[in-house]
Amino acid sequence: MNISDVAKKTGLTSKAIRFYEEKGLVTAPFRAENGYRSYTQKHLDELTLLRQARQVGFNLEECRELVNLFNDPARHSADVKTRTLQKVADIEKHISELQAMRQQLLALAESCPGDDSADCPIIDNLAGCCHRQ
Repeated sequence: MNISDVAKKTGLTSKAIRFYEEKGLVTAPFRAENGYRSYTQKHLDELTLLRQARQVGFNLEECRELVNLFNDPARHSADVKTRTLQKVADIEKHISELQAMRQQLLALAESCPGDDSADCPIIDNLAGCCHRQ
């Protein structure tokens, strides 16, 4: 199977596939004498796993670990579950941080009259001062 076939089947671009190969995230494909890559079902599975893992928030290093677990017949599902629950905890922390940022921005917006005046409590607050000079 060539790279364009793999791209169609996995939903990835050829560029993304080459990137994942370059980073060593997938098993290196066989290269024919003409230099063309030849892919197998294993490559499709690894690349599909990568695409879907990226969609749910795993970073490249975490994806590398998941592909390694995928290729390890002696893996333990507990290891995969642990990594997944850690990602959930990371996402929940990020959501909490975003909600705090949102609240801070709303409070800043509430403090500003939003009129034609040059006085802007938002700018003053972000600049760390309390009055324009």
